[in-house]
Amino acid sequence: MENKAIEDMGFAMLDMDRLKRTGIPEVIYGEGKTPDQICRIAARLYEKEADILITRIDADMAQAVMKIAPGAEYHALARVLLWRKSREMNEKGYIAVVAAGTSDLPVAEEAALTAAFLGNKVERVYDVGVAGLHRLFNKLDIIRQARVVIVIAGMEGALASVVGGLVDKPVIGVPTSVGYGANLGGVSALLSMLNSCASGVSVVNIDNGFGAACQASLINKL
Repeated sequence: MENKAIEDMGFAMLDMDRLKRTGIPEVIYGEGKTPDQICRIAARLYEKEADILITRIDADMAQAVMKIAPGAEYHALARVLLWRKSREMNEKGYIAVVAAGTSDLPVAEEAALTAAFLGNKVERVYDVGVAGLHRLFNKLDIIRQARVVIVIAGMEGALASVVGGLVDKPVIGVPTSVGYGANLGGVSALLSMLNSCASGVSVVNIDNGFGAACQASLINKL
């Protein structure tokens, strides 16, 4: 049976029913796509007045897309481009994005911008890693009042367990590839978070701020 919400572009199948079906709209993952492919998908979304989110996109590609979608915003640190026609926000509560160190901010900003794009209020709590735990305690009220907490950490990834032991909300751990050799490109942080003894901690893939934001958004809108 033909699904009229699926548009065959030859190189991509544009799923315009995804938002209604899953609560997350069609999103463009930029890495591995050519500038022409990205621009053609973005142009079609813009024509349909659908919100546009492109992750892992470089500045040159972003400039090309912004000519197609006037008013689009590019965030270089996160390598994220977004254009929103709708501006409705979820008023139930906010998502806290907690990052261990400044080197984790590219992933943290991908998470924060994605969560905001999906209609959530976001509070950022940055540079509160376990090397200076007193910094975390100074921001604990903000973290505890969130409905969902995303914790982003590289190195040994301990921050997710620490936060998980201090809050009564779902904690989503995002291991990052930040760290010296034995960090193994984020594998050490990933295993630490998967082995967390704190209850209520779930984990997404290495550097996957986008995936954490999607999960947090679905939880926040329940």
